[in-house]
Amino acid sequence: MSQHVNPKYIEQQQNEITEFFIYQKLAALSKDEENRKILLKISEDEKKHYDFWKTVTGKDVEPNNRQVNKYLRLAKLFGLSFSLRLMEKGEEGAGRFYDSIASELPGVISIKEDEELHEQQLIGILNDERLNYAGAIVLGLNDALVEFTGTLAGLTFAFANNKVIGVTGLVMGVAASLSMAASGYLSSQEDEREELNPIKSALFTGLAYIVTVAFLVFPYLIQENPYIALGGMLVVTVLIIAAYTYYISVAKNVKFSRRFSSMVAISLGVALLSFGIGMLVKTVFNVDM
Repeated sequence: MSQHVNPKYIEQQQNEITEFFIYQKLAALSKDEENRKILLKISEDEKKHYDFWKTVTGKDVEPNNRQVNKYLRLAKLFGLSFSLRLMEKGEEGAGRFYDSIASELPGVISIKEDEELHEQQLIGILNDERLNYAGAIVLGLNDALVEFTGTLAGLTFAFANNKVIGVTGLVMGVAASLSMAASGYLSSQEDEREELNPIKSALFTGLAYIVTVAFLVFPYLIQENPYIALGGMLVVTVLIIAAYTYYISVAKNVKFSRRFSSMVAISLGVALLSFGIGMLVKTVFNVDM
């Protein structure tokens, strides 16, 4: 074996041993027995891939512990599906690399087939509680964004008093979140999926609603100028939509742009309409606070 080893081979070898440890740790983290079996099976495949590259390079390679810890933290925060699909997205160029060296190393064809199997079959059947309740979270999140961007925009022109707007928004938000939680409970009772618990569904809906409201109201509590606060609220709205849409696009493997643009258009459109209504109310009733 020549001492001059292609650095890309070393890189790929490190990727395989890194993913072996990632899947091992995620398997230990998983509470779902089916998930654990899937993750352990994938980790075994990654170890075989590492052993193949070791015969090619003639070297032992240490895992990238920073990457291992990164995906472990992401799984704890956002769920297994998000962490795993994000990792799979980072491997999109691997298939092209395997094709480019297949004539030199025919063994990489089986590795490529394994990786495709992981993505298309194994990762796709993971059970993730966060995704099971994604509908409940979307219900709370969407309603809060649409209702409160409009409500706060209307109150901004009707009252132009940040303390009044902020307190009013919080009170309305708490009341609305309880209502949304009740709606989430009732709607989940009609859902035939056995894995959905009505109480958990209600909690996810209500919590998503009140957390979203709190973020939208926050600019009014730290800023005296109501119009600067309104701008801040709209920026927060777009950031919330972007963050959640990115999460769903990765975890469910769907396109980001269409979902993001439609949610932004609806939320900001309602805000603009309510802003105009607030102007009309202030003018007609001569409200000045």
